[in-house]
This record gives sequence, structure tokens and C-alpha cells, in this order.
Amino acid sequence: MARLLQAPPKFHPSQWDIANKMQCASTESQKTRSERTITESRRLMDEIEKMTRKTQSDVNKKIEQRREEVKFWKQELDNKHEEIVHEMEVLLTLKTRLGKSLEGCKELLCIAQKCLLNRQRRTGIDLVHDEVERELMKETEVFQGVISLLGRTLEQTDEQIRLNRSAKYSLEMDLKDKFTALVIDDYCTSLTKSAPGTRYADNAVKIEGNFVSPEDWIDFSNVNVEKADKQRNNSLALRTLIDSILSQTANDMHKQREVVNVAFRNRVKEVKDAKRKLETLLAMVMDETASQEKNIAALKKAIADQEGPVKVAQTRLEARSHRPNVELCNDTVQYRLISEVQDITKNIQRQVEDALAQAETELKGLSRRQLSLEEEIQVKENTLYIDEVLCMQLRESVYINIF
Repeated sequence: MARLLQAPPKFHPSQWDIANKMQCASTESQKTRSERTITESRRLMDEIEKMTRKTQSDVNKKIEQRREEVKFWKQELDNKHEEIVHEMEVLLTLKTRLGKSLEGCKELLCIAQKCLLNRQRRTGIDLVHDEVERELMKETEVFQGVISLLGRTLEQTDEQIRLNRSAKYSLEMDLKDKFTALVIDDYCTSLTKSAPGTRYADNAVKIEGNFVSPEDWIDFSNVNVEKADKQRNNSLALRTLIDSILSQTANDMHKQREVVNVAFRNRVKEVKDAKRKLETLLAMVMDETASQEKNIAALKKAIADQEGPVKVAQTRLEARSHRPNVELCNDTVQYRLISEVQDITKNIQRQVEDALAQAETELKGLSRRQLSLEEEIQVKENTLYIDEVLCMQLRESVYINIF
């Protein structure tokens, strides 16, 4: 108990003085270190603040540069997209023209084939492989060749339209991505440290494996632009080719159509001339028939006119045969009467009857000739109906257009 109440030890004044000095020195030292820390912290904060502002400024510039770069490529893509869309519209119009031209050519081919089929209905000698038929066959070959060419060109146009659509799709996808990138970078440009929505993002600084290099980024858009340019140039070349084909085929068909029409007109003129000649010959035959009929009637009358003298001579001979006895004499009268009967009979048989037989033969020949001419005229009329009415009017109803 006595120990517990023992007084604490007392220090010497020098110790007290030293302790105070040490406290002062320690405090001053601590203060100095604290001041240095504060100064260094302020310097560091200022440095960090300047560096951060500089970094942000640099990032903002980079973002702005990137936005300008994206805008540039977006504008390039927009231009190419507008060009390829315009090219597609023009090519689709040309495709419509090709289709109309193809259908028109098929109609012309059908008409040419109908003309050939109609002309098979010609009869007799008029069923001839003439200039019209040769040119019609050539016309069908021309039309078939044009149909084949237009068909191939239409297929080529469809393929080019497909390629143009592919290029357009690539541009649209790239433009969509560029638009999204611009929206994102615009949002990034608007962000400040006090802007709402700023937050810490986990793994934000991690570079994902699907990131592409700037070179690859440029190459990607450049490939799309070059693809659009290539297809547009191909489309321009195809357009020129289509215009040339439409113009040339129309000219070829028009030229051949005119050749056939001229051949038709010439042939119709020839047939009409032949028909007129046949009609003239028919009139001559009918006149000759009438003359021959009159001749036959005259010959028959001449024969009838000789019957009287024959009867008289024969009656005289028969009467003189009744002379009595010695009077039944072959006198000169008897001889002359017999000679008269023989002469008249001979003249009738050798001249009049032979002439009548010849005349009747000629009349039959004239009848056959008349029938043949009438049949031939009918053949010509049938040919004229086919060529002039059926074929030429059918051909005049269609006009070759340069679509």
C-alpha cells in the first residue's frame, strides 16, 4: 500500500528543457514535412489537372478529327449510294424497254410466221418459192436472232441490277454503321465531367478482339466505294450497249421489214399483171370460141345445103334407072349424074365434114383452154387475196418502235 502511494519520479530542469526543445524540433520537422507534402500534392494535382485537361483536349481533338473523317467517308458513301441508286433506276427503265422490245419482236416474228403459213395456202403454180418467201424466211431468222440477243441482254441486265443492289446494300450497311458511329462520337463530344450519365465502366479500357485497325477501317469503306464505282461503270457500259442494241436491232428489223414489204408489193404487181394477161387471153379465147361456134354452125349449114343437090342427083339417077329396054343406057348424062353425086359426097366428107370435125376439136380445145385460164385466174385471185389482203394488211398493222 505504501508502494502504491509512492510519488512519481521528478525530472531535472535540464531534462524538462531538453524535452520542450525536442517537442518543438519534432513539431517543426513534422510541420516542414507536412508543408512539403502539401506543396508536392498541390504541384502534383496541378500537374495532373493540366495533364488531364491536355489529355481531354487531345481526346476531344481526336474525336473531332475522327468525326470529320467519318463524315468524309459518310459523304463519299452517300455520293456513291446516290449514284448507284440513280444508275439502278436508269437500268430498270432500260430493262423495261428491253422487255417491251422483246415482246414487240415476238409479235413481229409471229406475224412473219403467219405470213409464211398463209402463203402455204397458195395453189397450183403460184405455190412458188419466190422472192417474198425467201425474204420472209430471212425476216424470221432476223427476228429470231434479235429475240435471242435481247433475251441474253435482258439476262445480263438482270445480273447487273443484282450486282448494283449488292453494291447498294454494302453502301447502306456501311452508311448505317457510319451514322451510328457519328451519333456515338457526337455523344462523346458532348460529355463533360459534370454531365449526367458519366460513370465507371468495367473493362472499358480493354481492347476487344473484334476491333479493327484504322487501315482496315479505311480499306473497308474504300472497298465498298470501289465496288460501287466498278458496278456503276459496268452499268454505264451496259447501258451504252443496250442503247446500241435497241437502236441497231430496230434498224435491222425495220430494214428487213421494208425489204419484205417491197417484195410483197412487187409480187402483187407481178400477179396482177399475170392475172390481167390471163383475163385478156380468156377474153380472146371466149371470142374465138364464139367465132368457132359460128364456124361450126356455118359448116353444118353447108352440109345441110348440100343435101338438096345430092337428093336431086340421086332422084334423077333413080328415075333414069326406070328407062325401058335399050333406053337404059349409060349415056353421058348417067355418067355425069354419078360423078355429081360422088363429087358432092366427096366434098362433104373430105372438106366440110373434115373441117367440121377439126372445128369441133378446136372448140373443145378452146373450152379446155377457157377452163384452164379460169382456173389459173382463180389461182391468181387466191394468191392476191393471201398476199395483198391477209399478209400485207396484217403487216401494216404493226410498227417497229425503237423503245
